[in-house]
Amino acid sequence: QVQLVESGGGLVQAGGSLRLSCAASGRIFSVNEMDWYREAPGKQRELVAAITAGGSTYYADSVKGRFTISGDSAKKTVYLQMSGLKPEDTAVYYCKVLCTPPYNGWGQGTQVTVSS
Repeated sequence: QVQLVESGGGLVQAGGSLRLSCAASGRIFSVNEMDWYREAPGKQRELVAAITAGGSTYYADSVKGRFTISGDSAKKTVYLQMSGLKPEDTAVYYCKVLCTPPYNGWGQGTQVTVSS
């Protein structure tokens, strides 16, 4: 079994910053990619950022220039540095790991609330 533990969420004013962390553990032979998703009330869960084991990154247009993803595939950790936060960034943030053997589960998520 695989465990994903997200942390670092909280309440912040618009324009502020937060750093999210996610640690994966358990039956993981290798990590291919780690992603950050978010789910706002009444909306579908969406991909925010991703980083491959080789260091390639992807960002949703809505967060480009404000969020930075980083990680250590050997340590099975991924981070999301969020700056210039906006009220529309309010959501529960989840990490996902693409690994060998495959795992399709989610962690418990971490709440990010941005006040205007």
